[in-house]
Amino acid sequence: MAALTASQAPGVSARASEPVRKPVPAEHGPSVSGDTPYRTDLPPLRPREKASARTAPGGALPATVFAAYRRAESELTRTAPGCRLRWQLLAAIGQVESGQARGGRVTSDGTTVRPILGPRLTGGAFAVVADTDGGAYDGDAVYDRAVGPMQFIPSTWAHWGADGNGDGHADPDNVYDAALAAGRYLCAGGRDLSDPAELDRAILGYNRSDAYLRTVKAWYAYYLTGHRVVPDAPAEVRDRPKPPRPKTPKPSPKPSDDQKPGPGPSRRPSAPPASPSASPSRTPDVPKASETPLVPLPEPTLTLPGGGVLTDPGPLTSNG
Repeated sequence: MAALTASQAPGVSARASEPVRKPVPAEHGPSVSGDTPYRTDLPPLRPREKASARTAPGGALPATVFAAYRRAESELTRTAPGCRLRWQLLAAIGQVESGQARGGRVTSDGTTVRPILGPRLTGGAFAVVADTDGGAYDGDAVYDRAVGPMQFIPSTWAHWGADGNGDGHADPDNVYDAALAAGRYLCAGGRDLSDPAELDRAILGYNRSDAYLRTVKAWYAYYLTGHRVVPDAPAEVRDRPKPPRPKTPKPSPKPSDDQKPGPGPSRRPSAPPASPSASPSRTPDVPKASETPLVPLPEPTLTLPGGGVLTDPGPLTSNG
């Protein structure tokens, strides 16, 4: 499974030679994600370097996703202080499982704009997991699929699901709920995640692959050394980028009914300009006595948020 999973991403084909390891005994039933494929890209080498279009997609944390990780950490610090869960571990798993909810494509309450679904667990390359939820979470009434930003299969969500945003509903598509549920699973059985062996066992409970363990721990170390928070992606997701809006041209002045238009646009003013702010390239209409004098309009400008850097969620292998 580790070799097959890693081979789905470019630049990591060397992992295909990894020897098959004995499965880790399941302490709490099936793995959280059903051992489905995951993102295999690794973090940038210099986490504190100046943000750029090349490094932003890999390390940036969307604001709502970041808030969900911090809230889950705070809740588990209160309810399971011996676990010593740090939000950076949730961020590492969220990066590997869904690319931080596909770059923060979530609504204001933390729900993904579009469902994030793993492949059908029909066997072969994946585990065989027959439907357990009647398609309520994954829309599939025959086989289960991993769901949401933290990629819970419905059977594990039924056991570990949580209400992280206090709306009275546990939803695997909500990043607050999913982050808290992931934290509860990682802390299960009285684990102390400051112990390296316990940390490894918790991560392998998500996906029983040594390659998965190494990838998550690489992102965990990355976020422990620094992070950058960016705005969420727009709520309305479009499959194609929106073309840049052209500048709106100024309308040509219409001659009044009592004036006879000339053979072409005249560049000579019919009267001395009323003020130095009038445009010298075109003669303004003479306003009627009851109208407000025309004021030159400013040229429209267009400012891109985030310094003009658009995020890119990168490849998401758990969604094919």
